[in-house]
Amino acid sequence: MASPPIVNVGYRSTNVWVIGAGDARLLVDLGWIGMLGALEHELRRKDIPLTAIRAGFATHYHIDHAGCAEDLKGRGMALWVFEEQVPHIEGMARWVKPGEAYTPIRTEGNVVLRCADSRARLAALGIAGEVVPTPGHSPCSVSLVLDGGACFTGDLTLESMIGDEDPAVVRASWDRLRALGARTVYPGHVSPYPIPTP
Repeated sequence: MASPPIVNVGYRSTNVWVIGAGDARLLVDLGWIGMLGALEHELRRKDIPLTAIRAGFATHYHIDHAGCAEDLKGRGMALWVFEEQVPHIEGMARWVKPGEAYTPIRTEGNVVLRCADSRARLAALGIAGEVVPTPGHSPCSVSLVLDGGACFTGDLTLESMIGDEDPAVVRASWDRLRALGARTVYPGHVSPYPIPTP
């Protein structure tokens, strides 16, 4: 498969990536809580119909990466949740401030997947790649690595910037991405950059 188009429809300093073309696109990260309108605006600005987003997943369950998940489900998007993430969804609500418009994520309708099954799911959308667990920033973090070398990491901590994280866990996650042929990182909050060397 050829490398699919990649478009950033993010807002408020958080990247939201659309991968693919036509009417079978994938959304990687799902926007801020209460800001579906901003996400829809960015999709329109980039000429991407919301109906073309067939599936989406959060790289991790924090309010800036999974906030619109239930709203997007209500608009017809299949929400992929990886097994490692299931126990962490409910806890996201504790970061919501009183009065913020947040639609809690319900378990009904979620497509719970093993990372090992992600390649087949992606292929059905015309995307060659796989999703792998990449704990470090969060225990529920996952990353998508396309066969062409693009890698979507959310907030995976750089090895050179480890703070409170376990250095061995972070290093193992980056090593996993390198082993899969990742060459360009599409992160959660800054512009893409070449994958760091160890």
